[in-house]
Amino acid sequence: MDFTGGEIYQSSFDPKAYLASFCSLGSGRDDILAFRLKKLFETFGPGGLGGDMLLDIGTGPSIYHLLSACESFPHIITTDFTDSNRQELERWLRREPGTFDWSEIVKTVCGLEGHSRDNWMEKENKLRSRIQKVLKCDVTKSNPLDPTVIPPVDCLITALCLETACRDIDMYNRSLKNITTLLKPGGHLVLIGVLGDSFYKVGNP
Repeated sequence: MDFTGGEIYQSSFDPKAYLASFCSLGSGRDDILAFRLKKLFETFGPGGLGGDMLLDIGTGPSIYHLLSACESFPHIITTDFTDSNRQELERWLRREPGTFDWSEIVKTVCGLEGHSRDNWMEKENKLRSRIQKVLKCDVTKSNPLDPTVIPPVDCLITALCLETACRDIDMYNRSLKNITTLLKPGGHLVLIGVLGDSFYKVGNP
């Protein structure tokens, strides 16, 4: 694999354990999730960023960071390196039984947007309708979507991807340069990251 840990992610990453650990209210991360959802609403809500096409680099099996963006971008492309993450997202898009229950997260975003929490299913369906593609991505490549080529996008968002994919600051800088080649001139880059962490644990190994 091109990046450190790639083989481990491809062979053993568990999307369901990740979602249970990091995207569930009541899992001990409520304050972190609430902070991110609020900042995402401020970023993409009224008076915030908007345009035609948004590209998400390293979506994983998650959707929370796209819930506000889908109000401002009618076309969204999601991406991930790991097959299992893309498959889990595609299962959610197809409304297959047994996928992660996002209802409480979606209700929280509805509240931030000034809508009734009862509209959460409508909100989920809007996001589903706006996700156009689920693509393979490797941020260490000069074209991270290789062999796919897409027109430059209006906005690029990446949440907790580069920290995982890059073993050092030089690799981080190269990967950041790679993904920003996918942006239009004057386009917007939205980064969600962490500082000071050297590892994270999923589930109970």
